[in-house]
Amino acid sequence: MPNKTHELWNHRFISRIIDSMGDGVFTMDTKGIISSWNQSMERISGYTAEEALGKTCGLLRCSRCFGKSCPADLTKCRILEQGISEAKECQLRHKDGHDVPVIKKASVVKDENEHILGVVETFTDLTELELARKKAEEAMLLLGEVHRLDNIIGKSKVMLDVFSAVKSAASSDATVLIQGESGTGKELVARAIHFNSERRDRMLVTVNCSALSETILESELFGHVRGAFTGAIRDRVGRFEEASGGTIFLDEIGELSPLIQVKLLRVLQEREIERVGDSQKHRIDIRIVTATHQDLYSLVQQGKFREDLYYRLKVFPVEMPPLRKRKEDIPLLVSHLVNVMKKKTGKAILDVSRQVMQTFMNYDWPGNVRELENAIEHAFVLCNSSRIEVGDLPSEIAQKQDQVSQPGPAGRQRGRSSMRRSLTRDALLALLDDCDWSKAEAARRLGVSHTSVWKYMKKWDIPLQRPSRADRRTS
Repeated sequence: MPNKTHELWNHRFISRIIDSMGDGVFTMDTKGIISSWNQSMERISGYTAEEALGKTCGLLRCSRCFGKSCPADLTKCRILEQGISEAKECQLRHKDGHDVPVIKKASVVKDENEHILGVVETFTDLTELELARKKAEEAMLLLGEVHRLDNIIGKSKVMLDVFSAVKSAASSDATVLIQGESGTGKELVARAIHFNSERRDRMLVTVNCSALSETILESELFGHVRGAFTGAIRDRVGRFEEASGGTIFLDEIGELSPLIQVKLLRVLQEREIERVGDSQKHRIDIRIVTATHQDLYSLVQQGKFREDLYYRLKVFPVEMPPLRKRKEDIPLLVSHLVNVMKKKTGKAILDVSRQVMQTFMNYDWPGNVRELENAIEHAFVLCNSSRIEVGDLPSEIAQKQDQVSQPGPAGRQRGRSSMRRSLTRDALLALLDDCDWSKAEAARRLGVSHTSVWKYMKKWDIPLQRPSRADRRTS
């Protein structure tokens, strides 16, 4: 084959290859004039080869060109000194005016004597990838809307009902009563109601009604004037006044004494308060949200809670389901908690093993989401690999599998639910011993609040520190 024929064959063959490429390819001579323009460049840019040939690359108006706007002059372009540009995402301006996302790469072509012959540039069209990204982002946003409300997470039917109730409650000023077992996230619901309401820019004041005595709680809620009691050396604004314009969240409302119940009823009816030791009334503008792990109606029937107050509080009730009744949410919760702990600790733990997830799904979670959170935190302390294993879990969860109740006063082998129902002084002492006298750990094992354990100890005259054996025999 003659040389000229061979060269012509090679040229046509290479031209056909370049035209069949999915990426846009064009070349420029040493003066920066476009000398070739393949079919994909026509599709990506909208300019035909006839329109592009003889022009500079400036007609593409690329958004990135070595960090500067394109000089449209090859002698001023840094590609000649760089020799090659790394692949970078940018945008070119289509002939009809819209921007096209692309990956751009350029390199200098030299002969055997290192003389520059020109430049070749390639463009990969990212339009479809960009659309896929947007769809993925929209899907994630939709997932967030369905499976999350503020810090409340769940996709189960019962949790979707909670989300709906929270949104409804947030759109009004009605008094809300949140009921549910300890650890189900009642305070999260209260926060979600406040921060999705029109009062979101004002204060959310939280008061735990079970943590304070009647006298202290009265002063805490309503405030006092100087001289109202020993130690009242100055006037003090109470939490109701502090929350003015915002929301007050009264946790463990079932623990209120009869006196505080009467005073709270007056607040609900009149939206007025009187400071302790004062006869002057103060108007307040607040939203009241309350919560309890107790069955308030049962307390009403027992005469321990005022019926009129009960109906004032439950204008809009929200029921938080226990974790055992929404186990389909456990994988979602575990994923969230692992991510939270990963950011908090810096550990490169990715997920939990299949055996751990199965253990979680089989466990009854008497301490609910709070117990699950504690279990993940415990596992992060022990885990030294990329995946949490059963051995990293708290022993009571890892060994729970078909636990059988055992007789004996200590009740150490009883299930948590049965222990709570039949808890005795001896059983609590034994549990405290088993927990190295940690009230928090005892509360977690019982599936109750730390305050509840403290109340049991107070009820049975159990000291806060470990007593001697002699003290136990005489008590």
